[in-house]
Amino acid sequence: MSKVEDFLTKEEEQAIVEAIRMAEKETSGEIRVHIEKTTSKVPYDRALEVFHELGMDATELKNGVLIYLAVEDHNFVICGDKGINEVVPSDFWDCTKDVMAAEFKTGNFKQGLIDGIKRAGEQLQKYFPFHESDTNELSNEISKG
Repeated sequence: MSKVEDFLTKEEEQAIVEAIRMAEKETSGEIRVHIEKTTSKVPYDRALEVFHELGMDATELKNGVLIYLAVEDHNFVICGDKGINEVVPSDFWDCTKDVMAAEFKTGNFKQGLIDGIKRAGEQLQKYFPFHESDTNELSNEISKG
């Protein structure tokens, strides 16, 4: 079994998917988590590739957020699409990464991901509030590579 499959238990995965669902309840934004074993690329570059592969650049308001993890490399990246990056404070993603990294350092990956999802959701809600006509444009499931 690869490290990706061992990284989170089914229960932890369900808790993360639920955190995404709850965060997206209040916003038109889209949040995804992608986990893979390793990457030979610069983590940010690979995260951008995954962002496009998952169709996150196709959201109507350009307000998708991807949390990308390369488990074996001990790297993670948060990327937001153009719409969200234009409105959040310039240090927002770094501050979110710091909150997540604090949990990751103690081995609490589930809580780190949930904290990052909540923070992203709060910003999305602030700038992209939910409207009755909104649809869930992307899956909430964790993708794996």
